[in-house]
Amino acid sequence: MLAQDAIRTRRSVRRFLPDAVPRATIARILADAGRAPSGHNTQPWKAYVVAGAVKDRITADILEMVAAEPWEQRKPEYDYYPVTWVEPFIGRKRKLGHDLYRTLGIAREDKVARERQMLENFKFFGAPVGLFITFDRRMATGTFMDVGMFIEAIMLGARGEGLDTCGQAIFTWVHDVVRQHLPIPPEEMLACGIALGHADRTARENTFTVEKVPVSQFASFHGFDESKA
Repeated sequence: MLAQDAIRTRRSVRRFLPDAVPRATIARILADAGRAPSGHNTQPWKAYVVAGAVKDRITADILEMVAAEPWEQRKPEYDYYPVTWVEPFIGRKRKLGHDLYRTLGIAREDKVARERQMLENFKFFGAPVGLFITFDRRMATGTFMDVGMFIEAIMLGARGEGLDTCGQAIFTWVHDVVRQHLPIPPEEMLACGIALGHADRTARENTFTVEKVPVSQFASFHGFDESKA
């Protein structure tokens, strides 16, 4: 698969087939992702890959916890989302939620069904493999950019293997539960989770696509010779 094709076909998949993914395939994806750039070649990322019984136990314990304590009322590892939303970002956020729930046939006022769908995150949307990406919290803000490039490389590498992914920041709200099952030291911050596997192309939640703004809305060009465009 061409790099451009991997970029264009990468999407957040929210329903996977149970088909197993070989460990060697994941190792290959991570080896390639490890070539992502980082400031002074610090390579600050770590990846904890879970499957089978380990993944199931993490899911079970998180669901037990959120049944007693709503996940959104917990303090995440870091502020992924702003405290105060502004346009155009709040509009894009609302449209995504509206389009997803409309595709699933979930009414806006049906809070129970919406919460049930949200909890599918903690089941990795049925994916056979979950990854938890961490980095040393003693590093600076620029490290977030390094880790972001590493995460994107994982997602594009998965596409190159015919697989799909979904980035899951929601796991930062339950990082303490994840830590009970994995040897993540205190100095490491949980950046996100990633669901990885074969997309279920028949699932309704995978039939809708998000809108991306055109280049003209986020880029400007300066000093180019327009006659040679």
